Order: sequence, then C-alpha cells, then structure tokens
Amino acid sequence: MWQHLDDRFDKKVIHTDVCSNCHPFYTGEQRIVDTEGQVDRFYKKLEVRKQYLRDVEARETARVSPERPIAELDLGPRASEALAKAGITNVGQALEKLELGESVLLSIDGFGRKSLADLKKRLRQFGYTLPEIGEEITV
Repeated sequence: MWQHLDDRFDKKVIHTDVCSNCHPFYTGEQRIVDTEGQVDRFYKKLEVRKQYLRDVEARETARVSPERPIAELDLGPRASEALAKAGITNVGQALEKLELGESVLLSIDGFGRKSLADLKKRLRQFGYTLPEIGEEITV
C-alpha cells in the first residue's frame, strides 16, 4: 500500500465494510427480517393516524355546528336574554335572521347595534361564515 504525503486520496487498496465474500447477496445467505412485525406496526400507526384525523374533523364540524347554543358565544346577559325572548336559542337561528338582514335582529327589544356587532364578532371567532347581507354593520 502506498500513499503520497501531499495527496491522501491516492490509495492502491480501498478497505470497505462489505465485500463480495461476506455480503448476503453474493453469499446466498438469507437474513431473517421481521417483515410481519413491521407491517403490523405500520398498520397500527396508520390506523391511529386515521382515527386522529376523524377526531379532528369531528371537532371542526362540532365547532361550526348550527346547533351550538347562543349561550356558548358568551355575548353577555342582556344580548343573550334578548335573543332567548325572541326565540333564538342556537347559532343556526341567528344566522337565518342575519340572512334576512340586520334590521330583523335590531328589531328585537334589548338587542342593539353593539349586541349585533358582538354577535358577529363571536360568530367569526368560532369560524362561522356570515351571510353577505349580514356584513352591513362595522364597528
């Protein structure tokens, strides 16, 4: 084996960890591979991932459910009571009234412009999309 002092990359012999004398491809030796265990672990991880995605989707669906009670929006006692007296108990009903226009909600006793602005703000925070006609008021 010879080597230059200046150039350390000129070598006659290259030593490797795997050669044709010991590599399983050349020797015909078979290694025992736990493929069944690997496949099972993969399917378990895949199933856990699918379950996680289903849970996330269910939470998102519940988050923007029209059946959500108005009380969960934390509008304040006056606005919540005014909506309850008008028979609006869930978000779906409030969105229906918003589609008809702001004047429908503003005609409710005890529910003014500030309450309407708070309602819209909270609906947006929860991820609801407001109807175009319901975008009239700005604060």
